[in-house]
Amino acid sequence: MGIDVATTRRKAVPDPSTGTPRLLAGGNPQIPKGEGDAPVQAWIAAIPDWKREAARQLDALVVAAVPGVRKAVKWNSPLYAAGDDGWFLSMHCYARYIKVAFFRGKALDPVPPEASKSQDTRYLHVVEDVPLDAKQFTRWVKQASRLPGERM
Repeated sequence: MGIDVATTRRKAVPDPSTGTPRLLAGGNPQIPKGEGDAPVQAWIAAIPDWKREAARQLDALVVAAVPGVRKAVKWNSPLYAAGDDGWFLSMHCYARYIKVAFFRGKALDPVPPEASKSQDTRYLHVVEDVPLDAKQFTRWVKQASRLPGERM
């Protein structure tokens, strides 16, 4: 008996032993696509270990920096938009860090530290033993929210 791929793409596949969302490679939770805060909070709640609190902090900083921020989960990652102007930021869990993608990161000042294969995108890797520079992150979020976003 095989897996029904169409079904697994529409909804999270819970771990049969716990009933919680399954963790994909690197520890990223498999969460159903959805608009609004609830799917993002479900994604955060399903993250293992120290990354859960880090993601809560990142989410809270985005909410504080961008009044009325729009949220969604697509492709098992939370996305953030300022109004209907497209997505400006996403997060994704990996084994050793949370990757924060600024879709127009090349236009930010200063440019976030991690390069991307995409010409415009830049990343911030949030790691366990390095404190987040909340002031710099907030500056990036405010700048990014004012730029044209990605349509997805």
